[in-house]
Amino acid sequence: MTIRILLIDDHALFRSGVHALLQRQSDFEVVGEAADGIEGLKRAKQYRPDVILLDLNMPGLSGLETLKLLAEDVPQTAVVVLTVSEDLDELTVALREGAAGYLLKTIEADTLASAIRKAATGQPVIADDMTAKLFESMRTPKAVAAPAPADSADPLTTRERDIMRELARGASNKEIARTLLLAESTVKIHVRNILRKLNLTSRVQVAIYAVGHEAKRNGAPAIA
Repeated sequence: MTIRILLIDDHALFRSGVHALLQRQSDFEVVGEAADGIEGLKRAKQYRPDVILLDLNMPGLSGLETLKLLAEDVPQTAVVVLTVSEDLDELTVALREGAAGYLLKTIEADTLASAIRKAATGQPVIADDMTAKLFESMRTPKAVAAPAPADSADPLTTRERDIMRELARGASNKEIARTLLLAESTVKIHVRNILRKLNLTSRVQVAIYAVGHEAKRNGAPAIA
């Protein structure tokens, strides 16, 4: 299956470099580029790509504002932030606004290609350095804001909690089905129910919630 990719970044040289790297992958097709958020929204609606690589720091419409609009206009597309920013607040806001992942521009080419493939199948992709910061934030008095269900009581069934734990480790629906001996269609239904019950909008947000929930159960400061 060919993964169709759109690049949104205001640095032309960086776009060209990423474009050239991705085109070396036989299963990738870069369908378009955009130099700002407004153009990116137009290209996204025009091409309906599988994955969008989005910069955060752009003139005019910011990356986070663009992300929010992309989530509304092309909800079926996985939007992966590709940025120089290692700010934890920007990471959490990006995930809250529906980003499928958060990667740093220092990433290796092979790692980027692997992350794109994971994002295209619905798996969360977060840079290792940023994941470490998320866990570190759980150990500090100042917890980082993250999505939480409207009701503080755990509304999930035992089976849904099992699936949530698998989502937290980045498993795909097919992998979850194999691990828990379920039909993939059943897993999809459970994932939809988890999102609805927790008032979340993406698998990445479920993963973040799961980490905080587990920490709370173990008595550690959670992402709240």
